[in-house]
Order: sequence, then C-alpha cells, then structure tokens
Amino acid sequence: MHRFLIATLCLLLLLTDADSVWGQESLRIPPVGHSFQEEFVGLAPPGQNPLAPPGQPPTDKPAAAEQKPAPPKAAAEPVKYPTVRLTGFFQADAGWVHQTNANIAAVGDAQDGADFRRARLQAVGDVAANMGYSMEFDFAFPGRPSFMDVWLEIRDLHGDANLRVGQYRQPIGLDGMTSVKDLTFLERALPFALLPFRQIGGMLHGTSEDESMTWAASVYRYPTDFFGANIGDNGGYGVVGRATGLAIDYGDDLQLHLGGAYTFADPANDAIRYLNQPEFFVAETGNVALVPIGVPTIMPPFVDTGVIRTNNVNLFGSELAARSGSFHMQSEFLVAVVNRIGGDLAVFPGAYAQAGYILTGEVRPYNKKAGALGRIVPDHPVTSKGGCGAWEVAGRWSWLDLEDSGVEGGRLNDLTFGLNWYLNGFTKFQFNYIRAFLESPVNGHSTADIAAVRAQLDF
Repeated sequence: MHRFLIATLCLLLLLTDADSVWGQESLRIPPVGHSFQEEFVGLAPPGQNPLAPPGQPPTDKPAAAEQKPAPPKAAAEPVKYPTVRLTGFFQADAGWVHQTNANIAAVGDAQDGADFRRARLQAVGDVAANMGYSMEFDFAFPGRPSFMDVWLEIRDLHGDANLRVGQYRQPIGLDGMTSVKDLTFLERALPFALLPFRQIGGMLHGTSEDESMTWAASVYRYPTDFFGANIGDNGGYGVVGRATGLAIDYGDDLQLHLGGAYTFADPANDAIRYLNQPEFFVAETGNVALVPIGVPTIMPPFVDTGVIRTNNVNLFGSELAARSGSFHMQSEFLVAVVNRIGGDLAVFPGAYAQAGYILTGEVRPYNKKAGALGRIVPDHPVTSKGGCGAWEVAGRWSWLDLEDSGVEGGRLNDLTFGLNWYLNGFTKFQFNYIRAFLESPVNGHSTADIAAVRAQLDF
C-alpha cells in the first residue's frame, strides 16, 4: 500500500513540474503534426486551456487546435464585357461686363449674364481587354446635345501604339490637350481659336516606354459640325502631328515640358473663320424671346476675321511648361498661315503665358500620357468636420492678332487674374478678373473689364 502511494505521488510530481525534471523536453516525443497541448485537451473542463497557469479564467474561445483553417480565397472572377461607367460634369458661370464707349462701338454691348457653360454626360468602358470606348454629349453647347468625345480605341495595337477612331480632340496645343475640367482659368487662352479642335477621324498615339515622351498623328475630316458630320468632295481633310517630352524630370521638385505640333487642313467648304471672345462666354440660345429687344443673345466676339475664302491652312505650335513644388507655368506660341483663294497669304499669330501657385502647398501633377498638366487635389478637403481645401492664385497674359494682308479682324490682348478654391477632388469654385485691350481697325483702342465666377462639379 505504501509503495502504491509513493508511486502515485511521484507521477503527480512529474505531471505538475515536468520542466524541472525533463528540462525543455516533453514527456514523450509526439508524432509529426501532433502538439503536446493536444494530449490534454480532453482532460480540461470546457473552455479551460489545460496548459494555462492555475487560476486563469476560462475563455469562450476554442483552443487553437479546434479552430478550423480559413477557407482558401476564391479566385477573381473574369471581367464580363462590355463594361460601362457613367461620368459627367457641369460648369455654371456668371459674369459682369463693363465696357468703354469705344469698346461698345467696336463690338456691341456685351451683357451681364449667367449660363451653363458646359453640362456633359459620358459613358466610358471596355468591350474587350484591349478595346475601349467613349460616348460623351454636351447639353449646354448650341447643338443641345452636341457630340463631344465619341470614339472607340484599340489599345496596345503595336507596342505602345493605340488607335482611336471617331470624334476626339485633335492632338495640337498644350491648352487644347488639357482637360476642360482641369483648366486654371474659366476659358482657354485666346490662341485656342486657331485650333481645329474636335473633328472626326482616326489617330495613332502613344508614349515612350518610360512615359517621358508622347507622340500622336491624326487624319481628320474638316470642318466638323456639332454632330460630328462633314460633307464635301473638294478637300475636307486635315492631318496633325504632336510630340512632347520631359527635358527635365526630377518629379515634384522640377519638371520641364517641351512640345511642338503641326496641322494642315483643306476645308471642304473652301472657307475658314477665326474669332474669339475675351476668355469669357455666356449665351441665351434656348429661348431668344426672353432676351430684351436689341440685346445680343451671346457674348460678342471681340476679334473676328469674317469668312475667308481659303485653299488650305498650315498651323504651327510650340509648347513650354514647368512645375516645381506648388508652382506651375505654361506657355504657347501658335501661328496660322492661310493660303487664300484670290489673295495673298494671311498670317495670324497668337501666344500666351500663364502661371499659378497653390497657397495651401499641394502640387499640380503632370499627366505623362497626355503630355499636359493634370488636376489639383486638396490634401485637406472640405468636409462636415472641417478642412480648407486647396487655394490657388494665377495670372495670365494672352494675345491674338487677326490682322494681315487686308484681313481686318483686330488685335486682342487679355490680362487675367484668377483665384481658385478646390473643395475636394471633384468640386471647385473659380473667380476671374479679365482686362481686355482691343485694337480695332475701325474704332481704334478700347478696353473692357470682366468679373466672372464658376461653380464646377464632376463625377
């Protein structure tokens, strides 16, 4: 009996203080994949870890050995084509105009007003892994709706080359290739009037492997109306090419953009006309009966060549842009050489230079695929809990000369001050003050002052 008690006592000592007897060795070597803890799971009360120190409270969590392994992650489902995504934006403008008497005599009585400058809906998506599309229409332009970017695109057709067919922005001009949603000012600069902007055609475009350079070549019908149409067998074609490169690329510290473009156009109607307003535009074309008698329904053009009988046009453009930290600038020089029917060549140049500084410290990115400056996104967007958004100040000088070889379209210089408030990545308010200096061949020198505001939202 005594021997039995002594043996039992020794066994208990071994179980309660195994480490002191055996060191770090377990009581026995378990089979592979079998833990020491598993030996005693059945000996403990429910919810109690048998290896826990004495006095540890029970837990409702199952022991590790009882937990089932997580099921394997399901493989991603293949994309089902076609895909579609709806986007859109609107720009609501208001402006107040003050003219000298000489300016009213030269261009007419420009009115104060408010208008939806742009209101667009767009469906974009893919019909295959390498084929996409855009269907965009504007409900504020005179076409109501007007065709905007309506195209299909085959990506990576050969190397980095992409093929686009339909109506799209022709690849000429830094201002023209900047999205209208990302403009620093309410309108593009005065020389934009020289561009064959959206036309129907086909374009190859791409970038270098490191995206430091872009290139594009396009063939298009000219001129295209609000619905993407052009008819005529007497010419009616144009070609355009653009190339850009980052001469200096130190990221956000410093980037320097250089670019150039050329286009040749033979208008189907043997006619061309250049005109522009002083970088602000409102119109009331929906119901002219609401407009007071004798009052213009649109912002009148300050410079206008009238219709010029034309064989063809050559347009040359050069680009310069830079950004460093919160500072950004860009400049362009364009010149249109018009080969007139029954007249001498007429040369119409234009240029602008602009700069902006983001007071709240954000950086305006550079879009390497487009070869243009991108969108400012605030670091601290305005929310119900606070945030100041991003604030930017900007200035611009622009010039357009539409007088040459007997064409008396006038000369216009604009000085513009801008203040922009970016509430978030999709909403902004803009203020522009514009001082317009007009040289009219008939009425001489005159000026006009314009204060304008815009509310913009996109999704």
